[in-house]
Amino acid sequence: MALSLDFLALPLLVAASLVFVSVLAGVLSARVGFSFLLVFLLVGILAGVDGPGGLVFDDFHLSFWVGNVALAVILLDGGLRTDHATFRTGLRPSMLLATLGVLVCAGITGLAARWLLGLSWPLALLVGAIVGSTDAAAVFSLMKSSGVTLNERVAATLEIESGLNDPMAVYLTLTFIGLATAGQAVNAVATPWDAQQVLHAVWALLLHLGWGTAMGLGSGWALAALLNRLGRGSEGGGGVRALLVVSGGLAVFAATTWLGGSGFLAVYAMGVVTGNRAQRPVRRALSAMDGYAWLAQAAMFLLLGLLVTPSDILRTLWPALGVSAALMLVARPISVWLCLAPFRFSGREIGFISWVGLRGAVPIVLAVFPLMAGVDGARTFFNVAFVVVLTSLLLQGSTIAWSARWLGVALPDPKDEQGHREVFGDFVIDASTPMDSLCGFYGLPMPAAPQTDVATWLRIEINRPPVVGDGALLGAAELSVRQMDGDRITRVGIRLG
Repeated sequence: MALSLDFLALPLLVAASLVFVSVLAGVLSARVGFSFLLVFLLVGILAGVDGPGGLVFDDFHLSFWVGNVALAVILLDGGLRTDHATFRTGLRPSMLLATLGVLVCAGITGLAARWLLGLSWPLALLVGAIVGSTDAAAVFSLMKSSGVTLNERVAATLEIESGLNDPMAVYLTLTFIGLATAGQAVNAVATPWDAQQVLHAVWALLLHLGWGTAMGLGSGWALAALLNRLGRGSEGGGGVRALLVVSGGLAVFAATTWLGGSGFLAVYAMGVVTGNRAQRPVRRALSAMDGYAWLAQAAMFLLLGLLVTPSDILRTLWPALGVSAALMLVARPISVWLCLAPFRFSGREIGFISWVGLRGAVPIVLAVFPLMAGVDGARTFFNVAFVVVLTSLLLQGSTIAWSARWLGVALPDPKDEQGHREVFGDFVIDASTPMDSLCGFYGLPMPAAPQTDVATWLRIEINRPPVVGDGALLGAAELSVRQMDGDRITRVGIRLG
C-alpha cells in the first residue's frame, strides 16, 4: 500500500494559497489606502466557516501560540528599527501612555462595556483590558505604509508606546480573568480587594515589568556584543544574522515568560539595545527581518480571521460597535490628554495621537485568554474585540495620512520645496544668528535677552525637547525649527505675517 502524503500536501496547499491571495490582494488594495492587515483578516474570514471557503477552524490553542510568537517577532523587528535618539522626545510620554494610559483607557471602556453589554464589573473591566492597548503590528505597519513623514515627537511617541504597552494590557487581562473566575467559583460577584491583595497585585506587576526589563536589556547587550564580534569576519550574511537575531529573541521571550516576566517587553527592549549597539550588522539583517515580520503578521491575522464566526458576531454587533465608539472617541482621547498634556504636547499632536490609537492583533490574542481560562461568556469578549479591531483598521488605519495633514503634524517630503515653504516660510537662517541681528534686519520686536542666539531663544519658547516643525511667534513672524543635528537646532525657517 502506497504512503499517501495528502496530510502534508492539502494543508500546505491551503495555507500557502491563503497567504498568496492575501499578499496579492494587499498589494493591490494598498494603492487605494486599504490596510494590508485588514486584507489578511478579511481573507481569513472569507476562508472560514461562514465564508465561501467553508473551513472549520476553532483551534484557539494553536492561534494563541502562533499569535504570541508572531507578536514577539514583530516587536523584535520594531525594536531593532527604533533609534535611541528618538527616546529624547518619545520615551517619557510613551511610558506614561503605556502604563497610566492603558489603565485609564481600560477603565473607561470597561464602564461602557458594563452599560452596553450588561456585564458584571470584573467582566466589563476584562473587556476594557483586552482592547485597552494599541497594537505594535498595526502601528509599525500602517505608519510605514501611510506615505507621510510625521514630526519626530509624534512618531516616536506612537511607536515606542505600541512597543511598551502590551505588558500592562496582558497583566490587566490576567488580573481580571482571576477576579472573574474567582467570582464564578463562589457563584457570586467578586468582593472588593483588601490592602494585602492590592499590594500583592502591585508586587506582581513590578516583577512582571522588572523581569521583562532586566532580561531585555541584558540579552540585548549580549546579542549586540556577539553580532559585533561576528561582524569582524566575513562569515555569514544578513539572512544568517537575521535568523540568529530571531531565534535569540524568541528564546528570550520564552525564558522571560517562563520566569513570570513580560516576554513582550523583554523582546522589544532587546531589539532596541541590539539595534543601537550593533548598528552595522543589524542594518545588514533588516531586509530579512522585514520578511520575518510580514510572515508573522500574515500568519497571525489569517488565523485570527479563521477563528471568527460572522453570524455569531451579528448577535452582539451593535453593543460591540458602541464599545468601539467609546474607546475611539472617549477613552483614548481622555487617556492621551491626561498623559501628554504635562509634556506640553500641542492640541493638534494630542488629537492625532488620540485618533491613531490603532488596535490590531493584540486585542484578539488577548481575547483568547478568557476562552482558554473557561470564563463565562468568553466568546462574546472575542467577538467584541474583533469588532473593535475591524473598526479601528477601517476608520483609523485608512485615515492616517489624511488626519496627519489635516492636523498639521506631517512634514513635507525632502524634495518638496514648495511644501517646505508652506511649512517653514520663505526665509532660512543659521540657528546661531543673534536675536538682535535677526530682529533688526526683519524689524521684529526685541526679546528680553537680545544677545541670545535664535536656537536658544526657540528652545526657551518651545519649552520641551525641540523637533523639526516646532515653532514660536515673535511679533508678526513665526520662527520654526527647520533642521536639526541630533538634539541641536542648526537651521531656522521664518514666516513673515
